[in-house]
Amino acid sequence: MSALRTRQPSGKAGLSNGVIPRRIRITVAYDGTSFHGWQVQPGLPTIQGTLEEIISGMEKKPVHVAGSGRTDAGVHALAQVAAFTLENPIPLDNLQRAVNRLLPPAIRVLAAEEVHGHFHPRFDAVAKTYEYRILRSPLCSPFEWPWVHHHPYPLDEEAMILAAGRLEGEHDFTRFAAADDKDEEGRSKVRTIFSSRLERVGDRLVYRVRGSGFLKHMVRNMVGTLIEVGRGNIAVDALPGVPKCGQTAPAKGLTLISVEYPAASLQA
Repeated sequence: MSALRTRQPSGKAGLSNGVIPRRIRITVAYDGTSFHGWQVQPGLPTIQGTLEEIISGMEKKPVHVAGSGRTDAGVHALAQVAAFTLENPIPLDNLQRAVNRLLPPAIRVLAAEEVHGHFHPRFDAVAKTYEYRILRSPLCSPFEWPWVHHHPYPLDEEAMILAAGRLEGEHDFTRFAAADDKDEEGRSKVRTIFSSRLERVGDRLVYRVRGSGFLKHMVRNMVGTLIEVGRGNIAVDALPGVPKCGQTAPAKGLTLISVEYPAASLQA
């Protein structure tokens, strides 16, 4: 694939410099500990803001980097997906290396590819998978602390495992969503959960959930509700229609694992 494409004379309107902008899709991993989430916030370090500053500097004009979703402050990602439009003819391999050289160590671009011009990482996504880790051992190593929720207190883990499965299916997750600045638009809070599984792995409880999409704080509120089930404060049979969800679980235990797209949406 040519890194620089120019329009052939055809009498059709085009850019004044003859360069066709490229839509670039990147896969990004990050440790969210020191960042105030994905979305740009004035005066605060964010993942989106950091990427936009670097890529805009390469393009020599503002570049908007759209993400598949807005991870909260402190949430991590193994494979967040983002996209931007670029006129710079730099080859993709060189682009990836250049961006990584300028990024802080807590953020890395794992892959870069050219996709069709209308690709949007949020609206084209068909599924996302998140993982939440609860450390159950009496002590938490300082080397694990930034990436797990340490909860060494008594829990009925079998009840939690049963309750996790009750969250599967299509439901109105209003009770599991934090207030959002877009609530006044009246958007539906019905989401489909394709799989919801909690299992004991060594000294951890690992909750993995895959769904069509997630609301603000939704996964963390789901985890908080499962913890309340484990404490005996919410019955397994009450899910998913609980009158009130459990306390929002800490952000640091949550990681975005993957974002899925139809193959056709990625073709350049």
